[in-house]
Order: sequence, then structure tokens, then C-alpha cells
Amino acid sequence: MTDNTNNNTAHSDQKPALNTTTNGHLQDKLVRDSITHNQNITSQVQARRSYETNTTLNTGIDAGVENSKRNDFTQVQDLPTGTPQGQQTTMPNNTTSNNISNNANSNHVDNVSAQTQTAKQTLFNQRDDINNPHTPDTDGNEETHFGYKTVNKAEKQARVADVFTSVAKKYDIMNDLMSFGIHRLWKRYAISLSGVRAGQHVLDIAGGTGDLAKVFSREVGRNGHVVLSDINAAMLEVGHERLINAGCNNVDFVLANAETLAPFDDNSFDLVTISFGLRNVTDKDAALKSMYRVLKPGGRLLILEFSKPVFEPLSKAYDLYSFTALPIMGKLIANDSESYQYLAESIRMHPDQQTLKQMMQQAGFENCDYHNLTAGIVAVHRGFKA
Repeated sequence: MTDNTNNNTAHSDQKPALNTTTNGHLQDKLVRDSITHNQNITSQVQARRSYETNTTLNTGIDAGVENSKRNDFTQVQDLPTGTPQGQQTTMPNNTTSNNISNNANSNHVDNVSAQTQTAKQTLFNQRDDINNPHTPDTDGNEETHFGYKTVNKAEKQARVADVFTSVAKKYDIMNDLMSFGIHRLWKRYAISLSGVRAGQHVLDIAGGTGDLAKVFSREVGRNGHVVLSDINAAMLEVGHERLINAGCNNVDFVLANAETLAPFDDNSFDLVTISFGLRNVTDKDAALKSMYRVLKPGGRLLILEFSKPVFEPLSKAYDLYSFTALPIMGKLIANDSESYQYLAESIRMHPDQQTLKQMMQQAGFENCDYHNLTAGIVAVHRGFKA
């Protein structure tokens, strides 16, 4: 009995020891398996995240490239067939480029150097915004006015470019302050005279920040087309940003000189407008003839511009305000008093209502008239192409 008891006791003592050892091995195995499983899951998650990150990054880069393409000023190849042709932000220099290319064939180093030189020569000149039709060769020492100053014709375009490049970012704020917000009513009245309809083509010259073009974009609708043009890249960039953010997807943005309107074909537009820009043009007669050229027969020209007050006491008060308050506001808001001194002077040098009407008639426009606003401080001139 004792032996059996001892044997049973020994047996019973050994069984728990075996179970403990077995359970220990099982637990170790489960822990190892769990660790391995977790590592596999972690690797898969990291691989997935890496894939998604790379995909998002690539998508973002592609989107960025696409957005950059959309944000460029209108290119010739991007415009639909039959619409006015846009101008690239580089100026052609074919003769120089061809000469450089011919000389560059000698060796690879020369080729790289030539390409670099060509790029420098064709980059858009931000100061003298686009090709100037007035040069010492074409105009000699012929002079014109820049505000109250007298300058060579060849110099004025670059001087005007400096003014508007300087004030571009603060242009809208300054317009509101200078006119006490009344400029919005002037523009609204001009638009009411436009007769614009759905499906028409509109050219807004010197359109700057796009106040008129934004309204025309809505009026012409999906089947219509608006071109916002300006000679100044800084102003056009402000207008471009505003209208794109406003969802105006039927507007092109084109650098163009009002004197030539070179990017645009004859008989292209139903309506041409220029708002507070004509007084800055070097040769206003040439600009009016170009506007006539690009209008379709029956098309309409609208010019909104500062003019001559018809009430003498108001004229004196207006002069006092223009030559004292405007430069001060320009200094405080835009940190540029000289540009606003020029703007005040340029208003005084602009032709009066009757003179501008006669200039329009000489350019070929018919049924010309004008409407004084705010007692002649501003006037809207209107003319038609036969």
C-alpha cells in the first residue's frame, strides 16, 4: 500500500510539472507567433502608408503642374480655333535665336551656352512689359507727356509700367479710398451701356484687376468669351487670381499693348472696353484705330475715363483733393506717393469729353456720344463700328 501510495504520489507530483512545462512552451510559442504576426501587420501598414504617401505626393505634383499650366497667361496653342489669339509671356526673338542655333552646332558646350543665352533674350521683360512700338528708331526724339513731365515717346511705356507695377497689389483698395467707392457705380453704369448679350465675345483692354471682365464673364455665359488684357504683367496677375478664384472659366488673360492689340485678329469682338486706361496710352489715336480694327461690324466701344468737370467750383475742389489727398493716401496705403502724383497729373492731361469724341470719330467710329458722371469727373464714351 505504501509503495502504491508513494508511486501514486510520485506520479501525481510529476503530472503537474509536465503540464507546467508544456503550458510554458505553448505560451512562449503564442508570444513568438503574436510578435511575428504584429511585425507582419506593421510592415504591411508601413508599406501601405508609403504607397499612399507616394501616390498622394505624385498626384499633388501632377496637380501642381496642371495648376501651374492653368495659372499661366493664355498661350496661343490653348485658345480654341477661331477665337482671338493670345500672347505668350515670352517675347519672340527669332533672328537672334536662329543665329545662336547656327553658331551652337560647333560643340555641346557652345550649344548649352546658346540655349542659355536664347532663354535670357526671350524672357518676358517685367519692366517694359511687352514690345514697345515707340523706339528711338521709329520716333527719334519725339516727345510726349508723362503726367506734367515731358519725356521721349520711347520712354513713356516703361515709366507707366513702373507706376502700375508699384501700385498693383493696393490698386483696388486705393480705388475705393480715392473715389469713396463711387468707382463701382461708374463701372456699373458703363456696363449698363455695353449691350452685352449671351454668347458674345468681349475684350476688356487695360482690364487690370478684372472688375468689368468679371461681370462680362457672367453676362456672356458659357457660350461667350471674355479676354482680359493689360500691358502690365503685375496688374494682369492680380486680375487673373481674382477671376480664377471667382470661378470665371470663360476668361483668357492676355498681355497686349492697346496701341497695337497685336495678339488679336480683325473683326474678333462684339464689345471692346477700356476702363481708366486710355489716359496712360502713349499714342491714343493709334489705340483707337486698333480698337476699331478688332471690333466686328456693328460692334461697340466703351471708354470709361476721368474727364473734365463741367461745374467750375467742383473743378477747383477736385484739383485740390487730387494733388493733396491722393499722394498722401498713396504714401500711407501703398507706400508710393509719386505714382499717385502721376495719376493725378495724367487725369489733367487727358483730352476733354468733346476732344475724345472727335478722336473716336477720326478713328472711324460712328454714332459717338458720351455721358458725364459725377458732374464730368468721369465720362463714358461710346462709339460703333459700321
